[in-house]
Amino acid sequence: MTDGTQTATTLSPQTLRAWIDTHEDLIVIDVRSAAEFETQHIRGSYNVPLPLLSEHTEDLAERLGKRVVLVCQSGVRAEQARQRLDGAGMGSALILEGGVPAFAAAGGDVVRGAQRWALERQVRMAAGGLVVAGLVAGKFVSPKLRALSGAIGAGLAFSAATNTCAMGNALARMPWNKTASEPSAADAIGQIPAQN
Repeated sequence: MTDGTQTATTLSPQTLRAWIDTHEDLIVIDVRSAAEFETQHIRGSYNVPLPLLSEHTEDLAERLGKRVVLVCQSGVRAEQARQRLDGAGMGSALILEGGVPAFAAAGGDVVRGAQRWALERQVRMAAGGLVVAGLVAGKFVSPKLRALSGAIGAGLAFSAATNTCAMGNALARMPWNKTASEPSAADAIGQIPAQN
């Protein structure tokens, strides 16, 4: 409990490690893209990318039991998934603190595949590169091109305010992030054993 009235929504990597060994009813759902999941994931976890989970929240909630842990790279997408599941009446899902990287750093059992940059790192590189390009182009080509830097800054502020990321969604569709095919709803949800 975080206080007398509210239940905690996060779980430490160490606690998850212990739960994996002791709770047969545990379901770990990784809400990252298929490419990110392929790069590294918690052994035994199920990949249900956030866009798919968002479209089929009720179907997924029907299959889940009480002991569900949502994971992503840092916790942002897992929190979005938790809120969606909570809206569908499944308020017991927990978020892994620090995501898959923290679980791996804590000695958790992870499966490693082809290595690529995490989507969040790609967003930082693209945003930073566009800001620098806008400033350089504004200095040497036309001062009007500085507006590119302003637009990127405004987009980042909007992204923070709405807890969404249009650039991340766009980068997720790039060919280097599509080496693993995204699962269909039937495949992603159907792989999870029904707990109810």
